[in-house]
Parts: sequence; C-alpha cells; structure tokens
Amino acid sequence: MKRIAIVMGSDSDWKVMKPAAELLKEFEEESHNQVVSAHRTPMDLGTFVTWAEANGIKVIVAAAGGAAHLPGMLAAYTTLPVIGVPVNVTSLNGLDSLLSIVQMPKGIPVATVAIDGALNAALLALRILATSDAGLTEKLTRHRETMMRESREKTKNLT
Repeated sequence: MKRIAIVMGSDSDWKVMKPAAELLKEFEEESHNQVVSAHRTPMDLGTFVTWAEANGIKVIVAAAGGAAHLPGMLAAYTTLPVIGVPVNVTSLNGLDSLLSIVQMPKGIPVATVAIDGALNAALLALRILATSDAGLTEKLTRHRETMMRESREKTKNLT
C-alpha cells in the first residue's frame, strides 16, 4: 500500500520531484504521484485529500513554484502531515515559493524544505512513517551510516 503521496501543481515540477520518488523506491516505499493544481483545478484538492485519507496515505509531499499555494491548501483540507517543496521556476529563483510555503497562518502547518529540496522532503516523509515502523527505522539508520562512511572517505580526495 502506498503511504506517501507526491503531488505537484504541474508536470513541469516532476523534474524536481522524480528523484524523491526514486529515493522512496530505494526504501521500498512506492509513492502515489499526481498533478493537482491549486489554481487550475481547485475543486480537485478536496477530492484528492478525501481519496488520500481513504487509501492509506500518511504523508503528502507537495511541490509548488511561483505563488506556491498547493502545500498550504492541501494542509487546510487535512490533518495529514504536508511537506512543502518550493520549486525554482521564476525570476526570483524559488525564493517567492519558499516564502509562500513557509509563511502559513497559525493552525495550518506545512513542513518546508529547501528550494528544490525534494530528496530531503522524501527523507522527512520516511522519518515520519518510521515513528511507527521499526523496519523503516532500520533502513534509515543504514542510510545514515552509509552517508557517514561516504563523507569520511572524502578526506582521501584532499591529497
């Protein structure tokens, strides 16, 4: 069963989000991937959230560029954790998206990662799931140990 949904306002955001979906597969967590536009198909937001809640989705990772309303609008419809990924698509290099996603009103939280930070969003979603999944906790621990080992090996590149 898919427990993580990756949604974006346009398929042009897929280039940023695809690596997150691929990382989730490495952890044996297949994601549900869908375009849901807060501006072009606003009625679909509620329908999507109802579907997600009924179909076992536990975390929503939502990418948005420009005005970046998608993560916040999704969070307004559900109590599921929503992780916003600001996407660099405007002349402001994603800063407008970052500020739009991170400045949510009191009572409608959206966790927010760095501009184009889809991999960290995927890892945060996995960590949320791991709070009740010991097998996933073990996979995340091994992943962190691999990163530590690789980092320590980089000293060899300094000679």
